[in-house]
Amino acid sequence: MNATTTATDSRNAAGEVMFALRQTSLGGPEVLQLAEVPRPVVGPGEILIGVHAAGLNPTDFKHRASRIFLPAPPFTLGWDVSGTVVSTGPGVTLFQPGDDVFGMLPYPHGVGSHAEYVAGPTRAFVIKPAGVSHIQAAALPLAALTAWQALVDTARLRRGQRVLIHAAAGGVGHLAVQIAKELGAHVTGTASAPKHSFLSEIGADACVDYRSEDFTDIDEPYDVVLDSLGGATSTRSVRVLRPGGSLVSLQRSDPDTAAVAETAQVRAVGLIVEHDQAGMQAIADLAARGRLRAHISAVFTLAEAARAHAVGEAGRTTGKLVISVC
Repeated sequence: MNATTTATDSRNAAGEVMFALRQTSLGGPEVLQLAEVPRPVVGPGEILIGVHAAGLNPTDFKHRASRIFLPAPPFTLGWDVSGTVVSTGPGVTLFQPGDDVFGMLPYPHGVGSHAEYVAGPTRAFVIKPAGVSHIQAAALPLAALTAWQALVDTARLRRGQRVLIHAAAGGVGHLAVQIAKELGAHVTGTASAPKHSFLSEIGADACVDYRSEDFTDIDEPYDVVLDSLGGATSTRSVRVLRPGGSLVSLQRSDPDTAAVAETAQVRAVGLIVEHDQAGMQAIADLAARGRLRAHISAVFTLAEAARAHAVGEAGRTTGKLVISVC
């Protein structure tokens, strides 16, 4: 545990308080403050996790600034978590104290992993592979589940198909590249030119520099487009799909996208990630075999979280940012 955690171990053991990253108002990174709050108490079907590390995602920045799906502050952000089970609630049979687990708290209302302890439903978590660190595991859940649910559950991507992944060097994007390659697809990713070597290293077959190239200039249409940019990019993405292809958007699409997709005989859907134990187990299996690995751009402590938000919001991160709790 870090120094801050060590100082409060005895109180936490008594179920009194813990440190958490809190905000009492909406705004920029400066609204984030380290505060003492009551430690969660588990209910039926829940586990209490001593957090070792927690991932940071763009949705954290957006909720900090405008709360989106959450009630008014105060609240603690964070959905990704990797840690050790401290206690279990009534009815829990899958885990026991001492188990190392990782997963995504139910999105959006199960938020709260940017803290020393967090409680969540048992079936949001799986056992962390022994060969995967807590830092690495914490970077995976939300982004990898998003990619898995988009490519596997929604688009049903198959071997030999062609997929275009926008913002392919980002958190969701770079994991989607790896998942698509594991499924046997031909993968094209959009990113700035300096990131193309990174995309090639993780399996991309082709790269498009969005600053100087037009991704709609293609020789062969795609079967699937994963769009994490939204807006006009969604509508333009319809043009590169074959009839019967799928556009899966993670952001708000241009209002014209649905009509354009219908005319083009393309399926266009928006996805919001869900907690999913089967998906998490698939991700854990890939990670255990070395087939899925998050690129960690930087690691911050809880006390440095405001700086982490500022770095993430700059929009230049390759891969993921992680908060180390202990």
